Amino acid sequence: MKELLLKYMDTFTSLSEREQQEIVDTIVLEEYPKGSYLMKQGDKPTSKCYFTLQGCVRQFYVDEAGKEVTSNFYTEEQAILGFNTLAKDDHTSDFSLICMEDCVLVVGDLDNEEKMFHKYTQLETMTRKMMEIYLSEAQEERAVFIHSKPEERYKIMVQKRPHLVNRVPQHQLASYLGMTPESLSRIKRRMNNELVKDLES
Repeated sequence: MKELLLKYMDTFTSLSEREQQEIVDTIVLEEYPKGSYLMKQGDKPTSKCYFTLQGCVRQFYVDEAGKEVTSNFYTEEQAILGFNTLAKDDHTSDFSLICMEDCVLVVGDLDNEEKMFHKYTQLETMTRKMMEIYLSEAQEERAVFIHSKPEERYKIMVQKRPHLVNRVPQHQLASYLGMTPESLSRIKRRMNNELVKDLES
């Protein structure tokens, strides 16, 4: 798994192989079985942060009506960020994070981040680039959700994150897309029928 991390680092930094290996050797990799919680809604967050090397992590919250609402899925090469607690008086998490599959995650400690940045200045550059990508994608996704109809949301997701269709339960995927499972089924059926017609024509 650390080979995957080295490959990813090579994309964002010009560190030497020796420096990359030194960083990777200090990084903690942890395996989490399917069903493991990284955080639960209402918990006080720790200084841990995560980067997904393998697996799928679901972010969700329970609304006032007691209904689970899925707000994101984190898969390979995605950082799990945005705990959104600083604005809250009680400093508790707004959501839960649960492993949908057996996961291998890089586990970072925000308290030790500055020490690593001081020793490896390019690591800070890499982290900043990752944050920029994450924030850009999050903003784009939010804009799409606000301005798109349900079917358009599904089509965009299939284009950008097709792996989610077969990796997560349909009712959770529907919640993520802001629709009912029944609506999602109709959209998928209609798109499949259109595909069949195109192939037959």
